[in-house]
This record gives sequence, structure tokens and C-alpha cells, in this order.
Amino acid sequence: MGTEAIRLWAGAALAVSLAGGLAACGKQAAQAPASAPAPLLARADLFGEPARDNAQLSPLGDRVAFVALKDGAPNLWVVSVAAMDQPVAVTADHDVGVRDYRWAFDNSTLLYLQDAQGDGNERLFAAPAAGGEVRALTPENVRAQVIGLSPSDPNDVVVTLNQRDTAWPDVYRINIATGQKTLLYRNGGATAGFASFVLDRSNTLRLGLRPTSDGGEEVFARQPDGTWRSLFVIPFEDAMASRPIAFDADGRSFLMLDSTGRDRAALVRVDAMSGVKTVLGESQRADVVDVWLNPNTGAPEAYAADYLRPEWRALDADAQADLDYFDQQLDGRVTVVSRSADDQRWIVVEDSPTTPTRSYLYDRSDRANRRLTMLFRHRPALENATLQPMTPVEIEARDGLTLVSYLTLPPGSDANGDARPETPQPLVIAPHADAWGRDSYGFNPTAQWLANRGYAVLSVNFRGSSGFGKAFQNAGFHEWGGRMQDDLIDALQWAIDNHVARADRVAIMGAGYGGYAALAGLTFTPNSFKCGVSLSAPANLASMIDATPTYATGLRDALYLRVGDPRVADGRVLLRDRSPISRVNQIQSPLLLTTGGRAAASLRGESDQIAQSLVTRRTPLIYLNYPDENATMTRLANRLSYYAVAEQFLGDCLGGRVEPVGTAFQGANVQAYEGASRVPGLSAFARTRAQPAAARQSADETTEEVVLPTPTLNGVPMEAPKLRELSPTP
Repeated sequence: MGTEAIRLWAGAALAVSLAGGLAACGKQAAQAPASAPAPLLARADLFGEPARDNAQLSPLGDRVAFVALKDGAPNLWVVSVAAMDQPVAVTADHDVGVRDYRWAFDNSTLLYLQDAQGDGNERLFAAPAAGGEVRALTPENVRAQVIGLSPSDPNDVVVTLNQRDTAWPDVYRINIATGQKTLLYRNGGATAGFASFVLDRSNTLRLGLRPTSDGGEEVFARQPDGTWRSLFVIPFEDAMASRPIAFDADGRSFLMLDSTGRDRAALVRVDAMSGVKTVLGESQRADVVDVWLNPNTGAPEAYAADYLRPEWRALDADAQADLDYFDQQLDGRVTVVSRSADDQRWIVVEDSPTTPTRSYLYDRSDRANRRLTMLFRHRPALENATLQPMTPVEIEARDGLTLVSYLTLPPGSDANGDARPETPQPLVIAPHADAWGRDSYGFNPTAQWLANRGYAVLSVNFRGSSGFGKAFQNAGFHEWGGRMQDDLIDALQWAIDNHVARADRVAIMGAGYGGYAALAGLTFTPNSFKCGVSLSAPANLASMIDATPTYATGLRDALYLRVGDPRVADGRVLLRDRSPISRVNQIQSPLLLTTGGRAAASLRGESDQIAQSLVTRRTPLIYLNYPDENATMTRLANRLSYYAVAEQFLGDCLGGRVEPVGTAFQGANVQAYEGASRVPGLSAFARTRAQPAAARQSADETTEEVVLPTPTLNGVPMEAPKLRELSPTP
């Protein structure tokens, strides 16, 4: 955790993270801009599946695979570089679809992982690139992770499987053609197991990373006789920003991102025998987060750090020439996602706030005549749309920390082009979904959607966010609902003081941690927000930790140290104090609350408790459940219905524009437990939820405050909180 995925030359799957915001409250017309309003951007164009996505070159560079819809679900397609107008679908999934894949080095097979049940157990499949029968290579209900693909071992793939021990996965080599498995390493046993492994370029197991009791990681090197030797320890304070990347071709050294001995993670080379580290590249402002690796030698060629915007630095003359060429030809952020084995062809992705994502085929076989050819536009319907610029801003928190944030304004609101509106606008605070992730500069469908509807959007990298050095990230330890939440309030105050936002028209919205922050905003600072939206968010931090999957033992230990430890009295007090469920009766503003039916049972129970409190106190609420979703809106119909509800609520709350619901609910599997009448078309999905053990009194019979059950951990009641002094609200 803590840095972006390193994009190896074979290409990395592009992860789609859905975080949305919704709200509902008293409707008020938004101030009309001086010029004619920009056309409405269609929700389906922003949040529907891309026309094409996630292109990857075959090892020989003769074909391109990509993801596109087939029969309503994302599937894999393959096209020859020599006949780019004749793509062929090679999978035919009708459910969650296919997104995470890579080419095998046999040049004829696509390997993909799929979590069909939404429980984290990804299964590995092999699909012939020419079409044909798709075969499962790993069992159902087992978590598979691909850790090794090598040109020297083209017919095999190395994976970890937690079939024998859900906490400590074993390492297997699988023959792609036959599916035969060979055990390479039995994990765990008498000693603590390894949480992850690193293979060299010949698919030989070389490194194991073992969690330490204090939250760090110890890196072990495997010896020729199969024993393990400790190489070095990554301390707890460095564990989020430091990790091995890949071995050099000779196997004598490996590359890693490393923040030990410095604040910001650097690119270093590590001697595999001695553990001695040599710094290859670093930034004074931000962590190194991305690296170009030569497909033949594994040598690093360029690296990027991302403070306000990504900045690339070359490590050799050839890479500098590539960067110079991209600067001349492209205007947006550039990402290299795939390289052929001979390194003559690359796939390059470009995007910017006003440039929807595009993929290019880059031919560098003739260095004097490099060529970029458009492969496809990911969202062609947005190519000529009116999109809004994104402005990086540095906001000072109350204790002096700098919060890198991104501001997107509604069309027509900034007549003089100074990145500030002429008059204060309704504002949406949109915290990112991963507490230890970050927001970055680039094309952001959620920001464009909200701005197009008439809202300023502020994406805040609160303390704990990655990429800004370990001091900034570690400042978020034990600060869920504390200083991390204060940072959002400070950013809101900045927006008000700088005449960006109307203090009486502010919403907070998010998913995951962002959804938690929305609940915390409505409970801890109830006068700050006009409304809030929370998707798949923990309301009880102790139960969140308790629900950590068994395959994530290291994560559970890290949560004890980063969020709070429910095994000790002080930790239980802290967790309860920072849990919105313990103060749900302070919610005064309308709330859109959404859960997934495949999420942890505790999450649904907490959401029921929140709903019980709001309904009894007649606080406006819409409460949705998507039975076949987990933490994200994976299925297209569900996702479009969710954003339709979001838009209607934001329109009611902040007064922005609303695209008619239309066919947004077609094919959706949604249960509206509360507030269905507030959204056109949603009443057809109204359901009566099961009552809690203590039957809820009707809102028509009483307006007394609901007494909620005491949160528990493993059935043991948590101690009552000592409420902290809340930050002043603007």
C-alpha cells in the first residue's frame, strides 16, 4: 500500500476505482452563469464502461489485447497490429466481466483474474488469444495472485494460492496448457509465513517479505539450498512507501522503492547478497511512484514522482529522447503501460483533466522517426465535450501541514480564468476511497460530472495520503476521524475564505474511507455540511478491523497500529470515539447511505442502525442496498442507477442541474429501503428491511432519540468513549 502500482514492461492492468457522491436536501436553484450553460454530460458517457480500455501488447508486439463490452459485460478482445479494424472477442463473460489480465510469454494466451463472488477470492483463467475454450487454472473459492511470468519460462505462470492456509499462501508453478500444478514453496508452518514474494526474471523464487510484530516487514533472500536468510528490515514507519519491484537480468540485484533513511521514497538498487542499497533516483518534493523498466535487462530507464503533477526524469539518453518526443506530441499526463519483448513497440496512455483517456501505439524501431498512432479513445463520446480544468492548490492545515488538493470549477463560473469563481459556488468535498491512497492531477469522471452539474469540487489529500513522504503519511496514524477529518474541515474553510464555496451549500461524499469521512463529517461536525453521501463505508472502526479477511493477516496487524488496537482498553476507547456509529444521533443533515449485499455483515448491520436513527428522528434519508455488489459498483447497470440517484439528491441538496433518470434503473439490482419516493423511478425498487432486534417505533408514533446497541468486538462490549474536543466548524 501507499504508492501507485509499478508498471512493468509487460503492462499493468488499469484499476478502476469507483467513488461517488450523492446527497439530498432542500432544493434551491443554482445561480445561472452569465453565458449559455454547457450541455449536460451524459452519466452513461462518464460512468459507463469505456468503449475500449486497458490495451496490452503481446510479447512479440504483433497483437494488441484490450477490454471492451460484449453482451453487456467487459470482455477481452484481440486485434492484429496489421489489421487494427478487425478485433475479435476471445472471452464471453456475462456477469462481472474481465478487467485484470496480462499476456503469457507463449504469445498465444491471455491470463486473467476474476472475483466473481466479490469476496476477494480471485480465480485465474487462461483464454486463447485466437479464440477458443477458456480454462480455469485455479480452484473456486481460493485466492490466486500472479507473481511470475517470464520469457525464459514461457509456458508457465507462478502464482500464490491460499487453498491450504487462508492466511499464508503457498507458491505454485502452473503449466498454462495442461493446468498441472507444481508446489514451489509451502508457506508458514513452524515459523511465521511470508505475506508476499518476489521472483527473478527466470521465475525463480528469490525474496520473501514477512510481517514483523511492530508493523514493519523483514525481507528474506532464498538461498540455493532452499533456506532463507534475513537481508534487512523495513521499519513500520517506512512499510507503506517501501517495497521491492523487480530483479535485474543478472539476478545479482533488485530494484525497490525505499524510504528508509529519508522522508520520500527513492528508487534504489539493492545487492541481493549483502543488502547494500544504492540510490538511483529521488525527488525532493514527493515519493518516486513509477518506473520504466527495460524488458530485456530489467534496468531502470526513467522514474516519476508526483507532487502537484507527475514529473518524469530519465536515467539514460534513449529514455530522455522518448520523454522529449512525448512532450512534443502529447499535451496530457503520459503513462507507458505495455512494451513488446524487443522494446520496439510500446502502448502509451494520455489523459488530462480536459483530455479524456486515449491509448496510442508508439513505434520506436527507427529512433530517428518515432511514431505515435492512435489506438483508440477510451470514451469517444466525451472527445468534443466541454470539460473543466483542474487546478492544483496547496492548502495549509491548522497545524502547518501542506495539503495538496485539486479544485474543479463549474463551467462559466471563472470568467477571468484565474482558477477562482467570480462568485462562491455550491461545493462538494470528495475524499478519496483509500485512506492511504491519493488524488492526482488528470481526467476524473466524478469531478467532471459534478462540475458540469454546477458544483465546485475539492479533492483533498489529507494527512495519511500516499506520495508526499512518510512524515506526511505517518501523520495519519490513529487519526481516522481526528486530524485526517480536521484536514477536510480546514480545506472547506479555505474554500469559504477564498470565495470558492458558499458556506450554506456544501456536501461531502465518498466511498470506502471517503464514505467514512462523509459519515464522520455529519456526526462530528454536523453544522459543516448540508448533506452527505456514504457508499460502502465503515461506521464502526472496531468491527471494520475485526472483519479483515484471514488472507490479510498482515493488514490486520497494520490496522491495529495505523487506526487503533481494539485488543487494549485505550485502543477501544479511541476506536469508539472515532466511530460515527457511536454518535449517529448527531446527524442532522440528509444522507444517502448505500451498501453492497456482499460486504461484511457488520457493515450492513451498522447501516441498519444508522437508518433506524435517522428515520425515527425524521432526518431525510435514502438507504440503498445492492445485493450483488461488494465495496465497488462493478456491474454496469448498478453503477448507472447509483449515479442517477446521486445526481437527483445532489440536485435537491445543492441546487445543481439534473439529467433525467431515463433508463438508468434498467437492469439494476437495487433495494431501496428508505426514501424511494425521493427519486423518480426508484419506488419500483422499494423494499421493507428487516427490523433490528429491538423493533423500531414508527416515526409517526415517536420522535424520541433512538438508543443504539453498544458496538462490540468479538462479542465483547467496547468501552464508552471519551469524546475529543471537536474542531470549530466554519
